[in-house]
Amino acid sequence: MPSCVFCAFLWQTDEQIAGNFFEEVLVMKFPGGLNIQQMMKQAQVMQEKMQKEMEELRVDASAGGGVVTVQMKGNHEVVALKVDPEAVKDGDVEMLQDLIVAAVNEANRKVDEAMKGKLGGMLPPGLGGLFG
Repeated sequence: MPSCVFCAFLWQTDEQIAGNFFEEVLVMKFPGGLNIQQMMKQAQVMQEKMQKEMEELRVDASAGGGVVTVQMKGNHEVVALKVDPEAVKDGDVEMLQDLIVAAVNEANRKVDEAMKGKLGGMLPPGLGGLFG
């Protein structure tokens, strides 16, 4: 390894040079004291928190006066679907399909609304209305 700093720089691989450059950029502070590295860490923490909340969130929706009920997680995964046995006895498959679609769509809307509210609450003051 060379003894001078400039010579040592020349011996670095492209990956090492790029890594050093990005490390310097990440800790770079902008006017007003903005620190990109700190902002990226905060964004990652917020993303992890949001993912956890999405996993824990549950909404219920129904259609046809409760004939079809859907429970959905915050990531839009349907975890339960209940159909009143009386709806099956009629034999009207198309109506039942329409009720299932309506209940799932309502659950999706509720999840979106809940997540907008949570995301809006995480944003700085004045930006909460950005998503709706």
